Amino acid sequence: MDLSIALPFPSITTKPFPSHLLLSRPLFPSSSPGRSLLSTRNPSSSRHNHRTPRQRLRRRASAVDDDDGGFVLEDVPHLSDFLPNLPLYPNPLEKSQAYAIVKQTFVGQEDAVAQQVVVHKGSPRGVHFRRAGPREKVYFKPDEVRACVVTCGGLCPGINTVIREIVCGLNYMYGVDDILGIVGGYRGFYSKNTVKLTPKVVNDIHKRGGTTLLTSRGGHDTVKIVDSIQDRGINQVYIIGGDGTQKGAALIHEEVEKRGMKVAVAGIPKTIDNDIAVIDKSFGFDTAVEEAQRAINAAYVEVECVENGVGVVKLMGRYSGFIAMHTTLASRDVDCCLIPESPFYLEGQGGLFQFIESRMKENGHVVIVIAEGAGQEFVAQSIHDVNQKDASGNRLLLDVGLWLSHKIKDHFTQVREMDVNMKYIDPTYMIRAIPSNASDNIYCTLLAQSAVHGAMAGYTGFTVGPVNGKHAYIPIARVTETQNTVRLTDRMWARLLSSTNQPSFLNSCDDILLQQERVDRDTVDMIHKMKITST
Repeated sequence: MDLSIALPFPSITTKPFPSHLLLSRPLFPSSSPGRSLLSTRNPSSSRHNHRTPRQRLRRRASAVDDDDGGFVLEDVPHLSDFLPNLPLYPNPLEKSQAYAIVKQTFVGQEDAVAQQVVVHKGSPRGVHFRRAGPREKVYFKPDEVRACVVTCGGLCPGINTVIREIVCGLNYMYGVDDILGIVGGYRGFYSKNTVKLTPKVVNDIHKRGGTTLLTSRGGHDTVKIVDSIQDRGINQVYIIGGDGTQKGAALIHEEVEKRGMKVAVAGIPKTIDNDIAVIDKSFGFDTAVEEAQRAINAAYVEVECVENGVGVVKLMGRYSGFIAMHTTLASRDVDCCLIPESPFYLEGQGGLFQFIESRMKENGHVVIVIAEGAGQEFVAQSIHDVNQKDASGNRLLLDVGLWLSHKIKDHFTQVREMDVNMKYIDPTYMIRAIPSNASDNIYCTLLAQSAVHGAMAGYTGFTVGPVNGKHAYIPIARVTETQNTVRLTDRMWARLLSSTNQPSFLNSCDDILLQQERVDRDTVDMIHKMKITST
């Protein structure tokens, strides 16, 4: 027998999930095609109505589901949760020529995507997310939709592609003509005029880097933003941005629900660092890795052509070293990769200076890739810097690449009395500003279309992304509660160490485990301290 019961006290098997916990079959029949799986929430109960969305998100639930082997669905909010008896309409894709030959046009209501695909025999089926895609019924008439798109935070390859595909997806697939662009990030909702977006307007913007809508950090004022949404008659909001931006999207959804507005809020996660949790990767990451290799190739040519050449390339990676790690693995010309998750030291036995000297004796040159967030404690100590924050609440990073270059040169010229030819390359803004490559263009299309399908189907307060290769609708809290970081205990980091043959700078397995625990703890602390704004 399937049970899904929200208990006010811990049971034998409890686990803190966002409140939208579902089992694979309904305990009670549901009248909403968008909610055919049972939710632990009961919108009609007075207890539910007195909880804020944030409180409901943190509720503890106990699920006992022996028949389905421990299947749990972490669901996303739906308009029908707080607006019962909404009318349903046939999906316009039923008459679409593009989908006429598709074997299964619509995603089934019971379709889910597993968070873990590698399991052991007899283990619970675990957490799943609702599969993204078009539904047979929608909650908006095309001629009643007024949608808006906003971009927040730093630049990243592919933003314009996402904008384009949201506009074209709404228009070509659903016949929506009224689409607005919010200019200049969150503050554009209440301080700037909107621009009209049509397929013709956005036709070729994917060929350019940056964002045609402009962007900014900070400026999130939930009440002003929702006031603007209400005054303009907007009923679908598409928000492109990083974890801070997605936190802001969650607040907008909560305020919309509080006011009882029929507004779908959809988030498209953006970060060039690939540090968004749950999803496989963020858009623009493949382009960043590809472009970063050009900088490494330039550094390699420079140091190969001089005696005792030392090349230092600084890449993006505030808290996670994915770009540095993947670029190093793809390049094969890097001798050492330094990332925020793995500490290093300069002097002494097994230190970076000793490794550089041995490589120069062996090859005559050395190339080092360092992520911008690595070694920040050393830089801060050397210049007695006070922690400063940007408008998004992020710690302002010091130029670790330049600092490391000076340290290497000073050591070898003054201590070792060796002449070295230093070459320092920082391609950060060149990488951020380029258009997305073919792979990311396709990925951005899937993200945008999935977000459009979700909003039209009445889902709200969600973000979209691939989980184990299948696109899914994910509660925003799941992608903002922590950040994705390089796991020093995983095989990918071991592959890098094997490829470069560099030291790990950690003396034992116990040191690695302790360091990984510290990274996890510091990441959670950092997330809790961040402002809810545009990052």
